[in-house]
Amino acid sequence: MNLFKTIFTAFALLVAASDLHSATDPRPNILWIVVEDASCHIGPYGETAIDTPNIDALAAQGVTFDSAFVTAPVCSASRSAMITGMYQSTLGVHNHRSQMDSGKGEGSPPYHESYHLPIKMLPELFKDAGYHTSLNSGISPKGKSGKTDYNFLWHRFAYDSAHWMDCPDDKPFFAQFQLKGGKNRGDDSGSVDPEKMILPPYYPNHPQLKKDWAQYLNSWLKVDRELGEAMKQLEDWGRLENTAIFFITDHGVSHLRGKQFLYDEGIRVPLIVRLPKGSSAGTRRDDIVSQIDVSAASLGLAGIEIPRHIQGSNILAQDYQPREVMFTSRDRCDETVEILRSVRVPRFKYIRNFLSYLPHAQPNQYKDGKIITKTMRKLNDGGKLNELQARIFNPTRPKEELYDLKSDPNETVNLAEDSNYQKVLNSLRESLYAQMERSRDVGLIPEPILEDLGKRYGSKYEVLRRPENKTMVRDLIAIIEEGESNNIAALRKGLIDENPAVRYWAATWLGVRKNAEASQALVKATSDSIPAVRLAAALALSRMGQPEKGEDVILETIIDDNWLAGLYAIRALEWSGIRTPAALAAVTKAKDSPYEFTRRIAKRLSSKN
Repeated sequence: MNLFKTIFTAFALLVAASDLHSATDPRPNILWIVVEDASCHIGPYGETAIDTPNIDALAAQGVTFDSAFVTAPVCSASRSAMITGMYQSTLGVHNHRSQMDSGKGEGSPPYHESYHLPIKMLPELFKDAGYHTSLNSGISPKGKSGKTDYNFLWHRFAYDSAHWMDCPDDKPFFAQFQLKGGKNRGDDSGSVDPEKMILPPYYPNHPQLKKDWAQYLNSWLKVDRELGEAMKQLEDWGRLENTAIFFITDHGVSHLRGKQFLYDEGIRVPLIVRLPKGSSAGTRRDDIVSQIDVSAASLGLAGIEIPRHIQGSNILAQDYQPREVMFTSRDRCDETVEILRSVRVPRFKYIRNFLSYLPHAQPNQYKDGKIITKTMRKLNDGGKLNELQARIFNPTRPKEELYDLKSDPNETVNLAEDSNYQKVLNSLRESLYAQMERSRDVGLIPEPILEDLGKRYGSKYEVLRRPENKTMVRDLIAIIEEGESNNIAALRKGLIDENPAVRYWAATWLGVRKNAEASQALVKATSDSIPAVRLAAALALSRMGQPEKGEDVILETIIDDNWLAGLYAIRALEWSGIRTPAALAAVTKAKDSPYEFTRRIAKRLSSKN
């Protein structure tokens, strides 16, 4: 009897303690307000063309970060990084609209299982810690679930509801408001005068571009109103003083040199943090921070142990050591294959163009459909752009770019070839390469090959964690550099390397260099066991004036079971210029491809014939 009484008493005390904890849970609420497609053109960052009183008030009540950046200048890669606290290039979620089982980024079904991550994303960590999680499209309590755009498969139960108001009174919440921001360019409720717009020097002073910039600033006015309403909701429900608010954008403004590129217009973002009870109100910080640091800081504020795999740092911790550098990357965006990397320190920015043999402004349905791009292309075709403005349309680009951000904040004067800056250049280059190796950056692995490796190892995240692949990053950098330096002997050796990714880059650069002596070796490579290598060899032969030797390889690979190989095939067809009857028939068939981005190129090619 005494034993039963003792157990009952202990249980009653445990329940009472649990109820007391729930009713008085001291942990703060965490609210992310994430704005799409917008740079730092608001009051706290010096913008004078518009008034943003609610954003200004948030800054007065919080901490304004002057040097905040995203790890990728496009939504899906940036959001995938922020929701996991990891570099997208480490996780293998770096390619825009990838690893989905439906929609635009839907991959081939046999690969779907490898699209799941072996780590938990933030809402799952918050749920495990007893938080209510929500994701809202806007701020309305009746709103729908908000934008995710994650480049991986995830469980819908990660979010409890669409709005934090559904959170029980006895629980803290981790909530997100996803605002359209710069995508609201069609909203004419603002009052910005296009004639008063002063554009960056790399854009022409053209009425259409000034109108677009005015509409972009108008979109900030709507965001400001939404923020005011969001703050009122918290205040009316008595939640404001115990809520940490992170106000940030997913990347920079959607413009030709902004979104999708690594100039500051694409990667520098506003970040304002309002802490509970007005802590640190009205302060500014100029240390370099990243959006994945927001992930770590959010966990830290909630008292949740930050998992070891998270690569962000808690920027609000007392023992925080400021970042010395910021690493960013841009990879495939929709149908457009790209590989850019950059490292930024307070004074300098270094950009590495791994596809230097192609233009910055490659064909892209999304960007080419915008009136600002159409306008600039037309002006460029008519010779009405100056050298700086036309630079993005050049047929090739430098392999390296270096900018002195102190004297050249608009990043217009490339110092990479300046002898006075070679020490800086070499230092930043090596810093980047070391980071790519340290963070296990999978971006240099051609995507069709990476797709197969991800399937083999369970996920793309696991590929470079395997001992047999530990030197792959440096190996791929090395073969690309051999191509850039025109070391034909090294490229021909690379063409028979045991690593198919090395063989791919060797074949690619032999084609870029148009080395006739390698023709026979490239013909042999069109029979390689790996589709991506066969395609690289076929495209190389086309570049050397021998398209007939690789045409069949390209056409048959368009319908490969690995849909990324199919994308690379029709992309090779586009760049090769092959327009035989058989090629045109393959293009017509590809317009019905199961893969969205293969269809896009097929439609573009069809429109030209």
